[in-house]
Amino acid sequence: MNVLVIIPAYNEESSIRKTVLEVREKAPWADILVVNDCSVDNTEKILAELGVIYLRLPVNLGIGGAVQTGYRYAGLNGYDIAVQLDADGQHDADFLEAVTAPIKEGRADVVIGSRFIEKEGFQTSGMRRFGIKFLNGLIRLITGVKVTDATSGFRAVSKNMIELFAGEYPTDYPEPEAIVMARMNDARIMEVPVVMRERFGGTSSIRPLNSIYYMLKVSISIVLRRLQ
Repeated sequence: MNVLVIIPAYNEESSIRKTVLEVREKAPWADILVVNDCSVDNTEKILAELGVIYLRLPVNLGIGGAVQTGYRYAGLNGYDIAVQLDADGQHDADFLEAVTAPIKEGRADVVIGSRFIEKEGFQTSGMRRFGIKFLNGLIRLITGVKVTDATSGFRAVSKNMIELFAGEYPTDYPEPEAIVMARMNDARIMEVPVVMRERFGGTSSIRPLNSIYYMLKVSISIVLRRLQ
């Protein structure tokens, strides 16, 4: 199966080189696409130096728009599996085989890499863990799908999900809502254990002061998505 690793990047000059080189080393069987979400630092210069395939968005679309662009590219180019992987280095490319294997074996349509199954590596802050548990419970309540890491952006999807997400994908903080969207389209969703790390560099888009806003917005989006 043809596999595409989609790496959305916004101002990731401190980490993008290491991330791309790691994927090349640990998953030479996969193609790489970086979606440069209108970065204003040296991200694009580094991408050109690496010779990696990348798309330059003319305006900043945010994580949802950047990832959807990657899915559109995957669909247009006939990929069987697409994998989201953060540009900041939190996602260890050693686990690319683990997140794609259930799809290759025909056992799943969406595979989420969860840091909380074996609870190894970077576990994020207590406040965020509380928020993740809340979202996990909400998703289970309205869809019946049990997940332990609803906000994980390390995930693989099958060809039919590539087509779905190429046509529509949630914006802002899309990962939890995308799970609901996939389940509403009869996707088989499963998790595999992964180990995550702290960022190679840069700063997270979710700060402590806007965590409450994040929780409220995502929760409302999940409920509205289920009611559609």
